[in-house]
Amino acid sequence: MLNKARIAVLVSGGGTNLEALLNAQEAGALPHGEIVLVLSSNPEAYGLYLDLQGNNPTYSAGNLALVMLLKPEATVIGTRERWKLAGRSILDSEVKNSVKIFARSPTGKGYLLADAYDVTQTAGRPIKQITLEDGSKAMEEATKRLLNFSAAPLAINKEMEMPAYYDDERMELNINPNYPDHEAFAAIAAEVAHSRFHAKGGNVNYAHELYDLDAQSVSYILCKHFGIERELPDLSRLQELYEGWEPEERKSGLNCIQEMSKQISGSIERGLESPQRSRYPTQRMTR
Repeated sequence: MLNKARIAVLVSGGGTNLEALLNAQEAGALPHGEIVLVLSSNPEAYGLYLDLQGNNPTYSAGNLALVMLLKPEATVIGTRERWKLAGRSILDSEVKNSVKIFARSPTGKGYLLADAYDVTQTAGRPIKQITLEDGSKAMEEATKRLLNFSAAPLAINKEMEMPAYYDDERMELNINPNYPDHEAFAAIAAEVAHSRFHAKGGNVNYAHELYDLDAQSVSYILCKHFGIERELPDLSRLQELYEGWEPEERKSGLNCIQEMSKQISGSIERGLESPQRSRYPTQRMTR
């Protein structure tokens, strides 16, 4: 008798992964599949997801949900091809112990199930890890890159009792420079996310309180990725914030968090690889 394959689901009844899985089940391609995990209504699972997303910013939230269920101890994952590019190979003893995730097909049309492995299942070159430290040139460059993602003009406010705050009425990002670099980076990341969610006033549904979990999630993912300590976002209202959302809306919200984090972290990494060739204009601050 065949065992059922346990399949993680990112949101209740929605998302590309779920749609593909349901279609596959209906077609008989996954006759032993069982949907068992919902992230968007489980604070503990959501917190674990943020940690994993921070270590794997380029992978979709749906793929990381699959990894969380099938290999909960995983930290950094990759397909065989990705590990090869990183100068690592799959251990012979681990070849058959992969996790199935979705990957774009070689033709570029549609997705296929691909084998993925945790870093502990590989051997080779050390993994590159960027750690941003207070007072370092890397932190300075990273913060500049982060600020360039603000959708609002910047303003210095030394009287403010926090490192950064997005004023949605004036549509400007206020910065207090009198805070340690790591605190400033975490706060700026969240408020930059707020400015982008507001989209220069184009998002008529925007409210700072309603979008704060998403913005803090972006900040946490970035801090996790660059070795900056910060607390998990307040997840006590997770279920309340997602209550009444349609599956497509949940998927869109989680995709925005992942995509924004990926874009910002990618820009920072490129800047740190060759900051002297950076062509990003520095945001000008008003007083």
